[in-house]
Amino acid sequence: MSYCASRFQTLRRVTPEVMVGAVGVGGRNPVRIQSMTTSDTQDVAATVRQSVALAEVGCEIVRITAPNVAAARCLKDIRAQFDAAGFRHIPLVADIHFLPGAAMEAVEHVEKVRVNPGNYADKKKFAVREYSDSDYDSELQRLHDAFSPLVLRCKELGRALRIGTNHGSLSDRIMNRYGDTPLGMVESALEFLRIAESHGFRQLVLSMKASNPKVMIQAYRLLVARMAAENMHYPLHLGVTEAGDGEDGRIKSAIGIGSLLWDGLGDTIRVSLTEDSVYEIPVARQLADKAMSLWRESPAPEPAAPDRLDPYRFEKRAVAPLELGPRSALGPAHPPRVVVRLAGPDQLAPAAAALATRALKDTPAEGLLLPVRHAGDLAALCEAAGSTALAVDFLALELAPALTPDLIQPLLALSRGPLLLVREFGAGEAGLLADFAAVVRRHGHNLAAALSPTAADTLRPVLSRLGADRLVFTLAAAGDPASGHALGGYRRLAAALAAAGLAAPLWIRNTAATAVRGDASFLSKLLDASVLTGALLCDGVGDLVSVETESDPVRSTRLAYNVLQGAGARISKTEFVACPSCGRTLFDLQTTTQRIRAQTGHLKGVKLAIMGCIVNGPGEMADADFGYVGGAPGKINLYVGKNCVQYNIPQAEADARLIALIKEHGKWTDPDPGAAESAGVYSEFRNVTEP
Repeated sequence: MSYCASRFQTLRRVTPEVMVGAVGVGGRNPVRIQSMTTSDTQDVAATVRQSVALAEVGCEIVRITAPNVAAARCLKDIRAQFDAAGFRHIPLVADIHFLPGAAMEAVEHVEKVRVNPGNYADKKKFAVREYSDSDYDSELQRLHDAFSPLVLRCKELGRALRIGTNHGSLSDRIMNRYGDTPLGMVESALEFLRIAESHGFRQLVLSMKASNPKVMIQAYRLLVARMAAENMHYPLHLGVTEAGDGEDGRIKSAIGIGSLLWDGLGDTIRVSLTEDSVYEIPVARQLADKAMSLWRESPAPEPAAPDRLDPYRFEKRAVAPLELGPRSALGPAHPPRVVVRLAGPDQLAPAAAALATRALKDTPAEGLLLPVRHAGDLAALCEAAGSTALAVDFLALELAPALTPDLIQPLLALSRGPLLLVREFGAGEAGLLADFAAVVRRHGHNLAAALSPTAADTLRPVLSRLGADRLVFTLAAAGDPASGHALGGYRRLAAALAAAGLAAPLWIRNTAATAVRGDASFLSKLLDASVLTGALLCDGVGDLVSVETESDPVRSTRLAYNVLQGAGARISKTEFVACPSCGRTLFDLQTTTQRIRAQTGHLKGVKLAIMGCIVNGPGEMADADFGYVGGAPGKINLYVGKNCVQYNIPQAEADARLIALIKEHGKWTDPDPGAAESAGVYSEFRNVTEP
């Protein structure tokens, strides 16, 4: 199966156009930006105000929850007042979970209806039972009977439908046959898709949302491959659900959405943040613009070495063990290590002091990268290597082209600690690469060879002879013109190394050269780092990480760790799963999330879910340790994993009861009074007052 035209360049997936009112999705249309109101839908004035606010900041499609028939009826007045405000051209979407009756009312008033196949016409009992084939067929017939009236009415009125699968709300039928897996998500959507096709209805968009970017990425890939096998090519709505807020929410969204967009998948996107909806739009806009700048009409030649990774199953790339320093081992059993770039040797002392603070005790910079322009720099840095004052495991020294093996050899003997020498090698420098490898090995150091994919292909014979001992590889500064972006370049480099039989570690470097079109803002840098690093890590590729676009070493360190956490590659703080709020939400998600974060943000490795209602709650927080879920107005249910252990707690008591529950399960530690907030650069996006 193949889910995209190329994993090395962005060739947009071809889909038919689906019209959502006057807005085309898929086909040759740009990536469409959408979001969702958070007000009570029956408060028509508030919902119209939020819809107008979204439209004014560039939202092209507005979604509104319709949890019951009464709310669905309100969509008529919302549509009329939104039109009167001058936004007739912006379609509205009704979000339906459980009630076919609400969907049948909503379809009369709005241009698109989203149904969740795990909830629609299904009552969850979370029962474990074996479905015989006849049982399963009976369930599918029941589903056909329940869903067909909506399909036929959409066809009659010219409406669009989104079949929106959520990892956290799969039906009992699917869970018992497939489990809460990407395959289960895909099968859930295909059940509904086949019903729609049986009626000749094809104004369809599909989504596969999860709070875990790995699961989300794999599910979309598998969906596309399965649809293609049945000659179906519907547009995709991309999103990471329950991504959270602040920097963490933006990172998770960029990893999931961006990795698919860079592969040419995705026709409309929503960035789900636990913030006011207007703050989602600039993030989505930048992601879409970056992706569209990569689209290619004519493919470049594919590399000689095929991509050997399985895109439907996560497996960490096997690499030979390597010791960069006493606490910085690389290999299958070790997490990716963080390297921080400094502008020059004069920055070494102040950076070392800044990075040695207690606030970074759980997120240390393990290596410092410095440019070496001449022999004097190298001599000074060799003397500094291994100094306890540096508080890092190793120095990475980026050598200027003039520094030859003969010139550096006597200086390496001065080193008082481990060094990682970084040097770029072209396709015609096989002998130079072999000489450098020999020199660093002789003195007990390591070499990071920066190669273009073309150079890696050309140098394959010498790479095969070198072996992986004391070698690291990274992408050359020029990247990969054939792919047009660094993600394709790193994939090509990994494929070339695999073809050479070289299981050496890979270093993911986020530099100005790897950036995709955007401005100089922190958000743009965050998105670039999240997509490149996160996409590779979610495919199991990457042993070292550096974010070199930030001049502040503390901020670049924290950003690297936050991306690692978002990709699930290295956990350094509390993980929050928090939904973005909507009209179903039973408490103020934003203030509640921030309040709970302030009390629990120091719990390294603990995963907390904060969910406004039960719609996706137990399922979406399946791998969370504890859950805080709205059960009724003013009442909270507390979960351990998927199991509700305390019901209808008054909200005023819920925080204390949650902390007591964490303590009861042995997951609580007291916060370090001397350490700064573990959320790190999250403050970049906190208390924003304007979009």
